[in-house]
Amino acid sequence: MTETYLVLPAGPSVPPELSRAHARRLREMYRSAGWPCQDALEIDLLAAGLLERIVCLSGHQTLRVTDLGLSFLAGSLQKNRAARSRHEDLVASVACNMVRAGRVTWRGLSLRSQLPALTTGGPVRWCMAKPDVFSIRNTSVAEYVEPIVHEIKVQRSDLLGDLKKTDKRAAYLDLGGECWYVLGSDMKGKPIGDASEVPGECGVMLVEREHLRVARPAPRSARRNLPFGVWLALAKATPVAGLLDDDQALLGNSLL
Repeated sequence: MTETYLVLPAGPSVPPELSRAHARRLREMYRSAGWPCQDALEIDLLAAGLLERIVCLSGHQTLRVTDLGLSFLAGSLQKNRAARSRHEDLVASVACNMVRAGRVTWRGLSLRSQLPALTTGGPVRWCMAKPDVFSIRNTSVAEYVEPIVHEIKVQRSDLLGDLKKTDKRAAYLDLGGECWYVLGSDMKGKPIGDASEVPGECGVMLVEREHLRVARPAPRSARRNLPFGVWLALAKATPVAGLLDDDQALLGNSLL
C-alpha cells in the first residue's frame, strides 16, 4: 500500500538573519531522514522557508529541505570554500616567510600542551593544540630553538570566537616562546581586527594592502626548549619545504 503525503506550505522566501548554527542544522537535515527536532533553530528555518513539513496520512511528520534551502546551502558552502582558500593562502605565506627567515617550519601540527590547573594545587591539565604555523630556529642547541606559534584568522567572527577560548591561547603560549595572531583583511581590504582586541601576551600582525605589518610585537616567554613529546611529534611530521627553483615566483608575493 502506497502512503500519501501532505506537504505543508513553507514560510516566506526572504530568510531572516541566520547563523552558522542554522546552516549546520540545514546541512544535517539534508543528510538525514528528516526527523524534526522541534527546537528554535528548526523554527527559524521553517519560518524562513528553508525547510518544509511533510505530514503522512498515518500522522507522522518529517522535514525536507526546500529549493530555497538548497540555494542557501550552496551559497554557504561557496563562502566557506572562499574563506578556507584565503586562510590557506595566508597560512602558506606566513609559513614561507618563516622558512625564508631560516626557521624550520610546520603546518597543521597536533601538539600536546600543558594548561594551568583550574584551582590552586589542582591537577595539571593537558590538551591537543593545533597551531596554523609552528616554527623553531634551525639550530643544534636545544636551548636556542625559540619556538613561535602563528594563529591565522581571515574572518572576524572566527577571530572573536577564538579570543574567548582562553585555554586554546594558554596552550599556544605553553608551546611557543612567542605567540602571534595574524589577522587577514575583509573584502574591502581592511584588517578584520586590531591589536587592541587581542590579549597583550600575544603579538599581532595585520594584512594591509596585501602586505604583512607588525601591529604589536609578541612578548617573548622564558621558554627556550621543548618537551620531549613535542620533539617526538616534530620528528614524525614533515616540515615546510624551502624555496625550490620552481618556487621562485613566490618571491614576488607581496605577503612575503
